[in-house]
Amino acid sequence: MNKKMKFKKKLLLAGLLMGLLAVLAGCGISTDPITSESSGFWSHYIVYPLSQVIIWFAELFGGNYAMGIIMTTVAIRLLIMPLMIKQLKSQKAMTAMQPQIKELQEKYKSKDNETKQKLQQETMRLYQENNANPMMGCLPLLIQMPILLGFYQAISRTAQIKTQDFLWMTLGDKDPYFVLPILAALTTFVSSKLSMMGQTQQNKSMNMIIYIMPLMILFAGISLPSALALYWVIGNIFTIFQTMIINNPFKAKREAEALEEAKKEEERLKKKAATMSASKKGGKKRK
Repeated sequence: MNKKMKFKKKLLLAGLLMGLLAVLAGCGISTDPITSESSGFWSHYIVYPLSQVIIWFAELFGGNYAMGIIMTTVAIRLLIMPLMIKQLKSQKAMTAMQPQIKELQEKYKSKDNETKQKLQQETMRLYQENNANPMMGCLPLLIQMPILLGFYQAISRTAQIKTQDFLWMTLGDKDPYFVLPILAALTTFVSSKLSMMGQTQQNKSMNMIIYIMPLMILFAGISLPSALALYWVIGNIFTIFQTMIINNPFKAKREAEALEEAKKEEERLKKKAATMSASKKGGKKRK
């Protein structure tokens, strides 16, 4: 997958998230109270169970619905953790494959359809050999989108959740001081930055997403209930710790820099050896 395709994929995901945020902002979402009698697949099998899980966790903490939201967020993240781990491993494999992909692109650089098809086939073969899937970067976010929408409805359609106070705010209302939206944006930035640090091949276009996503989250957090901003903050913190434990980007960066330095040293020694060899041949000819 070349840089242009990667950027388009990231831009598509950002567009999908923006569309979801527009829906969350009030584009035709049901506001009827959620109960066990609520009809429709979405309300009965997604929103109502999420509402009950939040209530169950809240009761464990003496009726604290903020803790109910926090614990539900952690539970959701634990459930999708295997998928996130697979994404990180696939991302690491994709990064390691970049030199080989560049070689293929150089080998099949002709613009005719037959060569393009051959490049695609060889690239897919390389992905399969390395157990890498370029679509794994999209899947976790696509799965989290309906969860986010269901979470929003569970909060807004459950009276005891949306009316409870937490610190200086009411869970069902906007954060009056914008503290949680700002924290949500900052933790989104840190999470994205750490994820990008683990990649040795980057470009300015892809790095733009690191700054676009937090701004989108900030805008949404200011407009939506504080409970949803709380969900983002906890989810991002979980992701940050998960990334640091599973695929420490600082370690990955050091390893990549060491490998790059070793390659440069190898190239330098090869050039030196070639120069010395040419010098010796030149000396023999003069004799």
